[in-house]
Amino acid sequence: MSVKIYAMTCGWMTSDLIMMLAGKEGTIRFPVPAYLIDHPQGLVLFDTGLHPQCEHDAPGRIGAMADLFTVQFRKGEDIGSRLEQLDVDATRIEYLVNSHLHFDHTGGNELVPNAKIIIQEKEWEAGHLPELINANGYMAADYDHGHLIQTVNGEHDLFGDGRIVTIPTPGHTPGHQSLKVRLDSGDIVLTADACYLRETITNLHLPHLIYDRMQMLNSLLLLRKLEKAGARLYYGHDPEFWAQVPQAPREITSTRSAPVARVG
Repeated sequence: MSVKIYAMTCGWMTSDLIMMLAGKEGTIRFPVPAYLIDHPQGLVLFDTGLHPQCEHDAPGRIGAMADLFTVQFRKGEDIGSRLEQLDVDATRIEYLVNSHLHFDHTGGNELVPNAKIIIQEKEWEAGHLPELINANGYMAADYDHGHLIQTVNGEHDLFGDGRIVTIPTPGHTPGHQSLKVRLDSGDIVLTADACYLRETITNLHLPHLIYDRMQMLNSLLLLRKLEKAGARLYYGHDPEFWAQVPQAPREITSTRSAPVARVG
């Protein structure tokens, strides 16, 4: 049986462009993606977007991050609602792969209470050390909900068949990871914040704020290698690229880009 993948927009944010591309002037409005992956052996989420509180009180939810990001979050954009729109019961999600612990990637974690979280050990440890919580802008309210946690070190094949594999891509945070998904048409790599925009990898143009610059450069070189081998990269927050991505309930069926109606 084939693996199916669905892209979901779980809010939008606006920030200074320098947050994405160091030294650049202007602002950028960008999507907050999450993905549902339907594997024959179980349902998997990759990230969960923003917390529902952001719909009516984003500053109260994201705290100091509100100085850097303006949130646009409409009713029905939380991960629970997005799953309902796909006729998926959130309690049936078996695995939740968090790329990292930032608020726009873990905000909906509590809405999938029965999932086992798959996360790099370095990231989980960083999310529980006060000095690294402060240095990386984590908020434990997003990810400490009593889930079963499976920490991994490096690549991890969720079902043992090569279809869904975590790829360590540190640098943005201590234990950031991307996710490789093998469709019948080829491989897709969900980069998350290892690669914000197409320009990030094309020009190796890093963001202003980075946990480890050299690690992030090495992660981008790894992503380049995967792309050269035939994988299709899905950038973390690229609004122009996102306009080409079929949105749920449409399924992503090809590793090639195909223009579709702009979302958001």
